[in-house]
Amino acid sequence: MSESPFTARIVQNLLDTDFYKLTMMQAVLHNYPNAEVEWEFHSRNDEDLRPYFSEIRQQLELLSEMAISSDQLAFLERISCLKPDFLRFLGLFRFDLAYLHVGIEDDRLFIRLRGPWLHVILFEVPLLAIISEVRNRQRYGLATLEQVRERLYYKLEWLVQEASAEELDGFKLADFGTRRRFSYGVHAEVVDILVHDFPGRFVGTSNLHLAREYQLKPMGTMAHEWLMAHQQLGSRLIDSQSAALDCWVREYRGLLGIALTDCITMDAFLRDFDLYFAKLFDGLRHDSGDPLVWAHKAIAHYESLGIDPRTKTLVFSDGLDLPGALAIYRALRGQIDISFGIGTNLTCDIPGIEPMNMVIKMTACNGQPVAKISDSPGKTQCRDENFLAYLKHVFKVAE
Repeated sequence: MSESPFTARIVQNLLDTDFYKLTMMQAVLHNYPNAEVEWEFHSRNDEDLRPYFSEIRQQLELLSEMAISSDQLAFLERISCLKPDFLRFLGLFRFDLAYLHVGIEDDRLFIRLRGPWLHVILFEVPLLAIISEVRNRQRYGLATLEQVRERLYYKLEWLVQEASAEELDGFKLADFGTRRRFSYGVHAEVVDILVHDFPGRFVGTSNLHLAREYQLKPMGTMAHEWLMAHQQLGSRLIDSQSAALDCWVREYRGLLGIALTDCITMDAFLRDFDLYFAKLFDGLRHDSGDPLVWAHKAIAHYESLGIDPRTKTLVFSDGLDLPGALAIYRALRGQIDISFGIGTNLTCDIPGIEPMNMVIKMTACNGQPVAKISDSPGKTQCRDENFLAYLKHVFKVAE
C-alpha cells in the first residue's frame, strides 16, 4: 500500500518553523518589545482558496494549543546565539488567535495579522505551511511518498552524473522548504533522504523541528521583515537599513552574520553596507533578481573595500533548483564562498503538482506603512503608493 504524505496535524510543534523567525523574535524582545505590526496574505498565482477555508480554520485552532516542551527548550539551549531570557519567554509563549483575522473578502481568502510584533512574528511560517498542505490534500490527495522519493533520487543522480565529485567539492545545500512544502510528511522524507544519501554536501535545514530530529545545523539569520520594520522604528528613513544592520550586530555580536540585501534593492543596500558592516557580517543572501549580476556586484563591492571576497559567503535562496544552483556554483566557484538554500523545489516537487506561490508580508509598523522593493519585478510589496514613491525617492531607486 502506498504511503500517504499527509498527517492529521500539519504543524507539528512550535519548532516546526524557520530558524530565522526565532532569531528575529529574540532581537525584537530585546530591542522593540512594544512595536506593533500588521501583516497580510497574498496568493501570487491568484488561486481560489475559498474551498479550503473551513479546514484552514481548523488547523489554525490547533496552533493555540501548542506549548514548547522541556526537551525542545533543551535543544534550543544548545544554540549559542539564543539567550536564557528569550528561552524563558518561549516557554511561556502561546499563539494568540485574537491577533489573527481570517475570512472571505471580495471572493478571496483574507488573512491579516495585527498586534505586537513579538507576539505575531511566529504566525507567518505555520500559516503558509497550513494553507499549502490543506490545499494540496484536497487537490492532490492521491500523491504518495514513493513519488517524492523517486523524484528526489532522480535529481540527486542527475547532479552526480552532471558534475564530478571533485567539481562538487565545496557544493553546499540546505533545506529552506518549510513554508511552501507539499506536506510535513514530504518535508521530513526529503530531509531524511538528504541526510542519508547526500552526506557532506547537505549542510542543514531552516526547520528547527527537523534540525532537532536529525541532529542538523539550523540555518538562517534575518528576513525582509527585520529591515522593513526599521523603516518605522524611529530612525530617519534614509538610515533605516543601517539601523537594522547595526541593531543586528549589537544583538548577535558576530554570530548569525548573513545579511539580506533586497529589501530596497541590492544597489541601495550596498550604499549602506560600508566597510564596518562588510567586515562584521560573514556574507550576504540573495533572494531576488539575476543571481550572477547580484553576485558580481557583491564581489566588486568587497574588492572596492579591500576585502578578499574568498573570505565571505554568498547564500542563494531565490526559487532555486539543482540545475540552477549548479550553474551558479560553476560560474562563481573560486571567487567567493557559496551556499544554496532550496525550498519549494525540494519540498514540493512532485510530477503533476503545481506548488503554491504565496507570501505573508508585513504591511505596517507602529501604524505607518512599510515596503519591500525587490530586485525582481512583481515582488515589490507596499499597500501605500505614496510611501512607496517616497521610499524610492529617498533611496534613489529608479523606476
